[in-house]
Amino acid sequence: MTSPACSVLLALAVAAGQVAASRGDEPLVFNRDIRPILSENCFKCHGPDSAARKAELRLDRREAALEQGAIVPGDPDQSELVTRIFSGDDEIRMPPADSHKSLTELQKERLRRWIAEGAVYQAHWSFIPLAASVPIPRPDASDRWVRTPIDAFVLDRLRRARIEPAVEASREKWLRRAAFDLTGLPPTLEELDRFAADPSPDAYEQVAERLLAAGAFGERMAGDWLDVARYADTFGYQSDRDMHVWPWRDWVVRAFNANLSYRDFIVWQTAGDWLDPSTATPAPRDRVLATAFNRLHRQTNEGGSIEEEFRAAYVSDRVQTNGTA
Repeated sequence: MTSPACSVLLALAVAAGQVAASRGDEPLVFNRDIRPILSENCFKCHGPDSAARKAELRLDRREAALEQGAIVPGDPDQSELVTRIFSGDDEIRMPPADSHKSLTELQKERLRRWIAEGAVYQAHWSFIPLAASVPIPRPDASDRWVRTPIDAFVLDRLRRARIEPAVEASREKWLRRAAFDLTGLPPTLEELDRFAADPSPDAYEQVAERLLAAGAFGERMAGDWLDVARYADTFGYQSDRDMHVWPWRDWVVRAFNANLSYRDFIVWQTAGDWLDPSTATPAPRDRVLATAFNRLHRQTNEGGSIEEEFRAAYVSDRVQTNGTA
């Protein structure tokens, strides 16, 4: 798994980029700027669900939208989509009033501009190969705020959003933030005093390494995953009897503390019992234990329950949870 500290900074950079208004000289990006608008307001009636589709119009596929004349690349004035979203006639305007959805002026202008730029679609982000390398933004050389390559990405996104970086936090505030982010616990008074008095150039790095090495780090990281997996130590039905799966919870904590790769973290939980035990390190038991993820669904022990009905419900529950997680 990537370093949590790096993950936090990169997440901030991505989030800033998603909410930022694109520069006037930078083309809009479908997945970042357009897909969210269409997905929220249009795809329910003009998307992949044929049963819910209206007017035989699909906007989730470029060729279909072009064939219907909803989009004319490079010519927004001839595009029915633009005509509809800007119309003042309630009978014509999209989204319709009974959908209880509406577009902001910024969203409308983005759609118009996107079509003017050629209406370029993108595949879902999960199907786009990662670039082998990403060029590091080059901010003004006089800007001393940038100390690492990650800072350059963060600053670039902030500038696009016309946001200036905040003033540097005091050491006390920084340590509290780092401690809560990485361990979920506040620093002690002794740790605060020691850090405030440390003049070494790598004082921040030493604190980060200490927090990452703490057992509480794995517990902090595991908390979110346990929520996603809907972890519980009881059946969830009727009498809600105990279901002892806490060894799996402890495995998740160990996995984060051992910096297990994300690939193995997912594969082991999905089908660790199918892997070759001779290649397991440090022990095949952990791979099998990880698959308890697939038993974290509500279970019934009611005498009148139909076994096959609940088996199907359990399988469906875990497939959905696996995909969502």
